[in-house]
Amino acid sequence: MNARTAALCLGVVAVLAALCVAGPSRGEAPDVTAAARAGAAEPDASARPEPSPLLRNNVAIILDASGSMFYKMQGGITRMDAAKAALWEVLQRIPPDTQVGLLVFGARDTDDGWVYPIGPRDDAKLKAAIDQPVPYSLTPLGACIKMAADGLLKQRGEQQGFGTYRLLIVTDGNADDQPLVDKYVPEVLGRGITLDVIGVAMKSDHILAANAHSYRRADDPASLKKAVADVFAEVGKTDTDALGGDAFRRIASIPPDVAKALLKGLSIVNNTPVGEKPKTEPAGAP
Repeated sequence: MNARTAALCLGVVAVLAALCVAGPSRGEAPDVTAAARAGAAEPDASARPEPSPLLRNNVAIILDASGSMFYKMQGGITRMDAAKAALWEVLQRIPPDTQVGLLVFGARDTDDGWVYPIGPRDDAKLKAAIDQPVPYSLTPLGACIKMAADGLLKQRGEQQGFGTYRLLIVTDGNADDQPLVDKYVPEVLGRGITLDVIGVAMKSDHILAANAHSYRRADDPASLKKAVADVFAEVGKTDTDALGGDAFRRIASIPPDVAKALLKGLSIVNNTPVGEKPKTEPAGAP
């Protein structure tokens, strides 16, 4: 994609995102060029609409609650207590356009999987979800990676392919279901999900250090908090996040049907659940 095409695509995203917020009058088709002209006449940033829900950033967090998370780390507190404190402190500061979800595995009296489904931050419910897991059992990381990735892919389908999608794993040991990790991680990466891993008080790097987009060691509460904060500082840093103040003017001359075609092309992504083959569109599908 050349620079001009990229700029046009960015403009399409901005205008159609704005239309998703404002919405056309009942019975009227969206007028993309009219929106572009109106945007060109209103360069003041305060006049632009709020970010569209289609452009939200999404982070799924997998928190290890296996028995070893009861061990103490430097500083004298358990690995689990340090992880809970780090997550809660950082998540209280995330911007409103970032949605989060939390999964746990290995916890006492808690099924492996979602304890806080992907969605906007609700402080009371999120705090309860973070506080809930008590370290107890094994490390079925592979199965949890699939659940987290499938949740992100479902959300990406709801956002029509827009937004950003990240999976953060906070763990202190390698998986008990390593064959599933080996199977699912390449598919997670192949579907465009960013994978971050934090190794908590591990003697050597986690096996995922060689595959993840980022790997951070955390041997004490302070470094764990910094690792979580550093991951969230990267959320949303993609080429599509900074559209610039002239996004509307970029596509003022593009006919609405061309803009819609560009949007459809940008939206073709593989949201098939991990471990499943993509379903092919029937011939002649629009």
